[in-house]
Amino acid sequence: MRIRLDMSYDGHNFKGFQRQINERTVQQEIESVLSKIFNSEIVITASGRTDAGVHALKQVITFTPNKEVNDLSLLRYSLNRMLPNDIHINTIKEVNDDFHPRFSAYSKTYKYLLNMGEANPFYENYRYEFKRKLDVQKMEEAKNLFIGEHNFHNFTTKEEDTKGFIRNISSITINQEKDVLTIILIGNGFMRYMVRMIVGTLIMIGLGKEDKSFITNKLTDNERMPVIYKAPPQGLYLVDVKYDGSDN
Repeated sequence: MRIRLDMSYDGHNFKGFQRQINERTVQQEIESVLSKIFNSEIVITASGRTDAGVHALKQVITFTPNKEVNDLSLLRYSLNRMLPNDIHINTIKEVNDDFHPRFSAYSKTYKYLLNMGEANPFYENYRYEFKRKLDVQKMEEAKNLFIGEHNFHNFTTKEEDTKGFIRNISSITINQEKDVLTIILIGNGFMRYMVRMIVGTLIMIGLGKEDKSFITNKLTDNERMPVIYKAPPQGLYLVDVKYDGSDN
């Protein structure tokens, strides 16, 4: 029996998703509660790891219990009662043994929130309080250079990659409502810091400190020298993970 949990979490009090020694992480909290419920060590597998301070509206995890679960709704209820308030299980269901939350996914969606206007302390942990005006039109023109299949080795700090750092970004949209920008990125996969480096680069272009040719050069340069621009984590959200057919 393999169980899938779709969950949300507020990332600002976590040192990221992945378990770390002497640090509070999302994985540690979930595995701790599951292990208490099943009275046995439970290890979860996730669709991906989010950094410290990054939020999730839909993170997907799976685990294999040490016994059959007859009432999944009761298990979800128990989890939400025992988990801290900054983690919530949205849905629960049984999946096939060959379902993998990461390798079975064909698309991921992230969004990034940035405020160009007056800072609001209530949003400090949930968007980038940038407080400076950006040339959004230049950012719109530059973002299209990321669309398609590219070698993103200069937009990640990942040391090695089995796919050769090749990823396909299907769309990037920038929506503006007054002073707040919402940047939405959809692709078949994102490596460590990749979204934050892409957003950081677009910010530099919006400030006029880089030209859009900077993106082309970094995507086509065979020499690996990752960009130094990285947007802070608090504005980033994992929004959705897509799977084929009934797995969604």
